[in-house]
Amino acid sequence: MLFHRDQARPVNRNDFNRWTWRPALAGADVPFGRASGMHALRHFYASVLLDAWESVKALSEYLGHHDPGFTLRTYTHLMPSSEKRTREAVNRAFADGPETDDGPTTAQEE
Repeated sequence: MLFHRDQARPVNRNDFNRWTWRPALAGADVPFGRASGMHALRHFYASVLLDAWESVKALSEYLGHHDPGFTLRTYTHLMPSSEKRTREAVNRAFADGPETDDGPTTAQEE
């Protein structure tokens, strides 16, 4: 839990919006709306984790979703393209570096 009240009880989102978030936006001259609401922070959190390659299953748990499929459908547009991931994975596999006990060069020949 990121924010809590006394005795580590969760913050009520409506109370937080009313008494903390909206006054902070007003003080910063930021108009209140969907783009500046708490939902936008949640979306930002999800996008940061997806950009860091966090798994959809873990993100689903962090966001309190009961179904990772819902999380994937909701945030799939934030995921890096598979084409880019593929290029980066192949580049890493063939990059010069120390020899290791794993990787493509250790695959058994048939």
